[in-house]
Amino acid sequence: MRRTTALLTLSVLSGSWACASGGGAIPPATPSPAQVDTVRIVDTVTIEAEPVFYDSSALQADPFDNGKMWTFEYPPLEYFREAYGFTPDSAWFRQAHLGALRLPNCSASFVSPRGLVLTNHHCAREMVSQVSQEGEQLLDNGFYAAQLSDERAVQDTHIDRLVEIVDVSAEFDTIPVPERTAYEETVSTRLANARGGEEAGIVVEIISLWNGAKTSAYVFRRYQDVRLVMAPELQLGYFGGDPDNFTYPRYALDMSFLRVYGDDGNPVQPDNYFTWSTEGVSEGDAVFIIGNPGSTSRLQTVAELEFRRDVSDVATLEFLNGRIAALREYIDENPEEAEEFDVRNKLFSLLNSQKAYTGILEGLRDPAIIARRRDAQEAFQDSIESTMALRNEYGDLFAEMASVQDEKRQQASQLAAFAGLGSPDYTSGVLLRGIFALQYLSGQGGGAPAEALEGVAELFREVGRQPEGLQWRLLAARLQDMQRHLGSSSRPVSSILQGRSPEAAARAIVSASILSDSGAAVNALEAGTIDRNDPAVQLALPILQAYGQFQGAFTQLTDRESEIANQLGRARFDVYGTSQPPDATFSLRIADGRVEAYEYNGTVAPIYTTFYGLYDHYYSYGPDSEWKLPERWVNRPRGLDLETPFNFISTADIIGGNSGSPVLNSDLEVVGVVFDGNIESLPGDYIYLPTKNRSVAVDARGILEALRDVYGAQRIVSELTGR
Repeated sequence: MRRTTALLTLSVLSGSWACASGGGAIPPATPSPAQVDTVRIVDTVTIEAEPVFYDSSALQADPFDNGKMWTFEYPPLEYFREAYGFTPDSAWFRQAHLGALRLPNCSASFVSPRGLVLTNHHCAREMVSQVSQEGEQLLDNGFYAAQLSDERAVQDTHIDRLVEIVDVSAEFDTIPVPERTAYEETVSTRLANARGGEEAGIVVEIISLWNGAKTSAYVFRRYQDVRLVMAPELQLGYFGGDPDNFTYPRYALDMSFLRVYGDDGNPVQPDNYFTWSTEGVSEGDAVFIIGNPGSTSRLQTVAELEFRRDVSDVATLEFLNGRIAALREYIDENPEEAEEFDVRNKLFSLLNSQKAYTGILEGLRDPAIIARRRDAQEAFQDSIESTMALRNEYGDLFAEMASVQDEKRQQASQLAAFAGLGSPDYTSGVLLRGIFALQYLSGQGGGAPAEALEGVAELFREVGRQPEGLQWRLLAARLQDMQRHLGSSSRPVSSILQGRSPEAAARAIVSASILSDSGAAVNALEAGTIDRNDPAVQLALPILQAYGQFQGAFTQLTDRESEIANQLGRARFDVYGTSQPPDATFSLRIADGRVEAYEYNGTVAPIYTTFYGLYDHYYSYGPDSEWKLPERWVNRPRGLDLETPFNFISTADIIGGNSGSPVLNSDLEVVGVVFDGNIESLPGDYIYLPTKNRSVAVDARGILEALRDVYGAQRIVSELTGR
């Protein structure tokens, strides 16, 4: 998956749109929080600081700079043998990938023969809100189904289990890069139908590896009857809140349990699942994280990383800052309404992305990291130049990629003005409906086919309800972006603001447009009473005109960028083969590592924390802080052993999307569930630095202790332990 800034693509003739954000960056569709000042987009970033002197070894590439997110197609058997003294056989790998699961936003795993599923609390947070009944506050108070019949069905979600991998590289090698996305649907449909198709719960996804050098078809068994079994209180699952996110030591019970049911209404009985370890981990132990890392950019060139450092990632962070401010202001003024519309969960997602991008940018601005990436790139270039055939085919690619980045820099202002446009949770509903209404009216007047018009009408109907106070704040944030980067005197901004402030204009548009109300808007569409004079339609016209001009030019550049990246991927595969793993693609991977301490902030982080630390934070920070405890925890339950390991760290390589992945020992026993990385791991998007990069997991021992002695969830304990 290539990383791009989130952009909206609209087409009147096809009636289609897409919001593309590499790696779930906006939000970490994600895409996992620190306050960040708004940053202005500039052509280059100049950092004035005292000179820093590095040991020369810190500036040299390491063989594992591209990480250890290994694919199941190309497992590193020899490396595992050398590093850990064992060589897993085919049965081990089969058990590993059949026990692992994927949610729409996270990873998970089967942990019992009755379809019990382990994942993170933050992965199931929206599910908890959804199943809450009138008068309940399950997000704050937690949930436990004491009996099987008490488990609550979650609507509109699914869990995927990878059951087969098919190599389709030869077939895709014949398809030009610009045509591959369309061709993927053809191949997916063919392979799914051959295996029973939708009726059998089969879904096929095409996975591009090494930017297209290799291509696999992943065959999934999709389960759509998912029920919530247990989730702790938000304050335990998100203990420490925004300040503790992406840090360690940690004290979070970031876990939850679901159950998968079959078509017969009974729990599924998977042949392959992970058993639970009661021994846990010790320092130096090897661990394996089986999950679905969202996306990484470790194959990007230095020129691409510098563009991100100076332009696109700065624009993304600015977008996040603006929407966080809008959501916070709305929640503060309308707490009950915000809870009804689940705005708090949306804010958590933005805060997570904000902190992630802050760390990503700090890494991109670290000269040592860029030097290491440049050293690796030069070695790669030298390998290409050393062979005539490779030189003739790939020798000019780095210069071509740098040229594309230079051209993209000319679009910096527009990129920032339109960043995140179309993201449904963070774009004003009145603007989205105005865009689709304008499309519909333009298509209708231009004689577009009825099918295309109906496609646009369906998108119009799908725009979700938004309270008025949130709509105008999100719209004001968009108008502020445009005013800041395009200028008050630019044609689109001046025609929208008409001398008003962005806030005043947004309030007026939302107040006057029939498209502000979802029900009235759909009725007007069906009745044919929406016209071009509606304030929302008038708003959409200059925005789409300006955006369309930008998008046309920028899309040409990103298409060319993808073609060059594909060729570089082929070159990399020719030079290195499978010794370096491909970038993450939210597809199943195996990440290996060891349980190791690390130095930070002048001290040393312990390999695991205990419940003692949980209570220390509560008493140190006080009951009104991010470290407050729910009532059932305040008075320590009688049987709770405070010495029990709670959270632990390892050097295993993870990224967003890995949340909820099981942490396993070499016997494929669950020793924990990963939920975060430390702050030092954030540059892991583009480089893996195991000296300080750590994944953070909830310890299996701590989970059992909490289930048994705090929540009285003996039913789950017995199921996990087989007792």
